[in-house]
Amino acid sequence: MDTSYPWPTISWRDGWRLTPLALPMLLPLCDPQARAEGLTDPAAIDLAVFEFTGAAIGQPGGARMAADRRLQLAACPMPFVVSWHSPAKNAVQVECAGPSNWRIFVVINAPAAAAKPDAPAIRRGDALTILVRGRGFSVQQQGEAMESGAVGDWIFVRTARKAEALRARIERPGLAVIPAG
Repeated sequence: MDTSYPWPTISWRDGWRLTPLALPMLLPLCDPQARAEGLTDPAAIDLAVFEFTGAAIGQPGGARMAADRRLQLAACPMPFVVSWHSPAKNAVQVECAGPSNWRIFVVINAPAAAAKPDAPAIRRGDALTILVRGRGFSVQQQGEAMESGAVGDWIFVRTARKAEALRARIERPGLAVIPAG
């Protein structure tokens, strides 16, 4: 035995005694097929979401991103049950209803806004409430829309026939807000 090291050394021959214990634990790490046995392939979840939504990963209406490849979900002997998670259709629920139940939620990309234009919340000439909102106060007055717009759009409004036009943001139909400050 070498005495130059303060800790004991184990010879190569002594290490082979641990092999019968370590081999069954290390073998699955070296063999991906053995490790994957009994687990659901995340690509199968991606395919189920694609078939349900009709849109590819990263596309509007499809999954925002692929299922995490590190998922360790039990194998599902039955076909997945896929449904919308909410009425807003912003997530899909993929469920295994087999003996080892599991459920996963996949976030969906919102469909492109340009594909479906919103109807104007306010049209030119509509009567509306103009609200001036500041820190700790708000003042409102009746006015008229000088142009049409959807919720969130900035439009010109005026408070009286001869009043100067002001820019306001449409908060909801019938209400435009001018932030103070």
